Amino acid sequence: MTFTPTATSTATSAATSTATLPTPSQVSVTGPCDPPVAGSAELRAYWVEPDTLAWPVSLLPRGTGREDVVDDDGSPSAGAGLSLSLVVASRGGARVVSGAVRGTDGLPDPVVLPLRVAGDLPRRVLENRPNLEGYIALTLVDDEGASRLEEAAVREALTGQLLVVQRVQVPAGNASTSASGSSSSSRTGSGSSRTGSSSGSGGFDSAEEVSSLGEEAAGPPGPGEGVVDAVTGVQTAIVLDHLYADAARRAELGVSFSQGRPSFSLWAPTAKSVTLLSWPTGDPTGSVPQVAGPAVRTPAERGEDGCWRVPNRDAAIPAGSQYLWEVEVYVPVTGRVETNLVTDPYSVALTVDSARSVAADLSDPRLAPRRWTDAPAPVVPNDASRSIYELHVRDFSAADTTVPASRRGTYKAFTLPDSAGMRHLSRLARAGLSTVHLLPVFDIATIPERRTGQAVPDVPVHAGPASTDQQAAITAVADTDAYNWGYDPFHWMVPEGSYATDGHQDGGARTVEFREMVGALHAVGLQVVLDQVYNHTSASGQAPTSVLDKVVPGYYHRLDAVGKVTTSTCCANTATENAMAERLMVDSVLWWARHYRVDGFRFDLMGHHSRDTMVRLREALDRLTLADDGVDGRALYLYGEGWSFGEVASNALFTQASQGQLDGTGIGTFNDRLRDAVHGGSPFDVDHRARQGFGSGLVTDPNGHDHRSPAEQAADLAYRTDLVRLGLAGNLRTYGLTTAEGAVRRGEELGFNGSVAAYASAPQESVSYVEAHDNETLYDLLAYKLPRRTTMADRVRMHILCLATVTLGQSPAFWAAGTELLRSKSLDRDSYNSGDWFNAVDWTGRDNGFGRGLPPGERNRERWGVQSELLGEPSLVPSPAYIATARDQALDLLRLRASTPLFWLGDPGLVRERVSFPGAGPGALPGVVAMLIDDLIDDTGSHGSSGFQDIDPALDGVLVVFNASAARVAQPLPALAGRDFRLSRIQEEGADGVVRTTRFDPVSGTVSVPARTVAVLTQAQV
Repeated sequence: MTFTPTATSTATSAATSTATLPTPSQVSVTGPCDPPVAGSAELRAYWVEPDTLAWPVSLLPRGTGREDVVDDDGSPSAGAGLSLSLVVASRGGARVVSGAVRGTDGLPDPVVLPLRVAGDLPRRVLENRPNLEGYIALTLVDDEGASRLEEAAVREALTGQLLVVQRVQVPAGNASTSASGSSSSSRTGSGSSRTGSSSGSGGFDSAEEVSSLGEEAAGPPGPGEGVVDAVTGVQTAIVLDHLYADAARRAELGVSFSQGRPSFSLWAPTAKSVTLLSWPTGDPTGSVPQVAGPAVRTPAERGEDGCWRVPNRDAAIPAGSQYLWEVEVYVPVTGRVETNLVTDPYSVALTVDSARSVAADLSDPRLAPRRWTDAPAPVVPNDASRSIYELHVRDFSAADTTVPASRRGTYKAFTLPDSAGMRHLSRLARAGLSTVHLLPVFDIATIPERRTGQAVPDVPVHAGPASTDQQAAITAVADTDAYNWGYDPFHWMVPEGSYATDGHQDGGARTVEFREMVGALHAVGLQVVLDQVYNHTSASGQAPTSVLDKVVPGYYHRLDAVGKVTTSTCCANTATENAMAERLMVDSVLWWARHYRVDGFRFDLMGHHSRDTMVRLREALDRLTLADDGVDGRALYLYGEGWSFGEVASNALFTQASQGQLDGTGIGTFNDRLRDAVHGGSPFDVDHRARQGFGSGLVTDPNGHDHRSPAEQAADLAYRTDLVRLGLAGNLRTYGLTTAEGAVRRGEELGFNGSVAAYASAPQESVSYVEAHDNETLYDLLAYKLPRRTTMADRVRMHILCLATVTLGQSPAFWAAGTELLRSKSLDRDSYNSGDWFNAVDWTGRDNGFGRGLPPGERNRERWGVQSELLGEPSLVPSPAYIATARDQALDLLRLRASTPLFWLGDPGLVRERVSFPGAGPGALPGVVAMLIDDLIDDTGSHGSSGFQDIDPALDGVLVVFNASAARVAQPLPALAGRDFRLSRIQEEGADGVVRTTRFDPVSGTVSVPARTVAVLTQAQV
């Protein structure tokens, strides 16, 4: 038979030219299949190169090991008794009918091609796909060296159903082999258990008994014939990259413009046909509601790079048109060819609720508000100097009554300079805050965008502080209200529509409002970082909010060894190790940088991406210039969550972009070492009271819930204090620290939860934080951990001290919005879907959020007992005066950080040279850290010596003392005797009257600091 394009295809390239294939009659497919086979309903084989497939050892027959099939030298072993074949069914429907591979449901018989065991997989394959180590190479090349499929035929085969069938030879005389034979027992390996039983005769008597080749095939074997022993589907992402990636990486994708004329391109290499459906809007920016009526249908032209294009040479489709792609494609999860109507994965604008893509030209001057064009991005001295403020768009203004109701929870709220929220942000910026980090603002799948479609909870405002009534009201509408953190990607290159105001949610209108927000933040001196989520999508397969899988099924998502979409991130994991998935990620980041002029990116679960992907992304940004792109890409900061878990853990699939594996890239990861050292315990503790930390009273102010011995607690505090010191020194792996044991050890020689404690090669590669949107707020954690008797005044002091460990260190400092206002989420440990009630920030400082009722039970119920006690305690509710005190002292921390470059040296060599911790070691005072940042070249105090870099011409040094204990301490620092340290002017004139009692004795070098206080002393340069 000939393998030709389907009748509905519009393809006209070599990729779909005819290529001769063997017919079913040329390959023996006879022989009953009994008992049921392994690999059913799975995709356990991989097509890795045009002539090569990978076969799992777990599907070899019982009693057959890899050594029986592949020799020690990697060559195939003779006499294994296996027969394997590749089944190609252009439109699906391949099944076993009485032991023969046949097409069903009126579809033609599939093509069956012999496969030959080739030995080990090529090293070039394993270098890129280490998870295939141990798989057996099957080849389509015959004994004469000729391929059974030309490349064009391989491309066509990839548009249909693919199966690999394994048969075992049965000696003559064994025709009565029963289900108790070799095929019936369990195999080893993932997804290999074989279940089911054959019918009495071992055959099929009717069409109803015909079983799918992915489910089971049965029948008695005949003498000398092969018995079907395993059948499984084929994963194709690797071979798709091999065939298409080089060319497709260079292709224009999505909508592009030439002299105002849009053209369209979709990468869909496995599609049989693609058609563009468009609806002209009459508005070049597409800022109009969804257009009614039938679409204009335009067949797409297929290219050899796997892209389908609508060049629109006659400009029949005008700018601003709404459009969808109609993709005819085989879908493994349904087992048939589907016609999918889908938005563009490269959408740059959308109609409300993401119903249609919009062909908007973002270079159109009508979409460039002056507020955005006229406000250049502020400049930061270096990435280590950054102070970052993590903020959710709705949290910012949903409860701000100084914002008109129509603008609350929107981008527009940031454009109101006299609102309470913007006055607060401006105040932070003046104090030294440099960057606002916005939680996800790309198009989100889980928030209804139409205001009329957003449910509003009926919260009983007079319910008690520990009542369950508030959370019940929130939970009732949680999935249909206006709130979600937004870690549910739908379209990566379009601003979220629910944050645009009514009448401005369609097409380019929401782009204008987003740009206005960026311009407004730039205007008050704040850079803008976007929180990006490329590790998963909200859905896969044929689900309503699935996009990528409807275009190239099985490609964009990471499949496990049996072909199931992995979900270790929470949802459908993406496979950015695949070339075009990586390209979509990189293109999206570049799009936001070029077209929205943002200043950096934070990557959710960055460890689920490879180091190579992040390096290539960094390099792509570095090529952006002000002259050509409107942004200096080298100035954009990148950081993310460097956790290692799930199917990618321990570099199982690639070298991860995780903690300790980004050396030299300048890409930051969150430092959980400092976080846990300050908090005590871990975020996953069921009872947070049981483990205190450096900043919550461990040893120095025990709460009575830690049942370890005093010696164990003291050792824990000493260890955590060393982690605090490392965090203050940039968490550098090469930093030498005198530890609690008395030895001088490099940061990488200390341990943390089975890994190294310090992992950064430069300070900006570690982001310091003690609070983020995840888990409890800092105030709430201290509510658990500090003794119940602790006064509110002392709670404020401990809160500020914890923030100081972040703010006064050498790494970028990261605050969660509202922490300076003692923000509480009423003890909610995961408020992603807890509505405005538990999340909104009160910028006036009248209410910090504590006591708004028990948090939602879905994520907190096991803690409700303890939470009820705490939330019902009136003394844990801070008054507006205490909130103001915390705010003012937190502002002083920002002023201190910004006051001298000694707090952000940036260079690891300078950190090692200038930062030290006098008083550290076995005799260190519990709960006390003294940090010296020196700007003296030698003991004589001379400056200007050869090679000396005078970091701050105004200072000879900074001495920072953290006293987390409950008593005043006098810390002898004899190495500092003879120096003249005095309390910094900022603290001398600042909001904290207690710190003014700090004293330094220049004769002895002893510094005296009040309880629960961080004191910053400076030595002026003379």
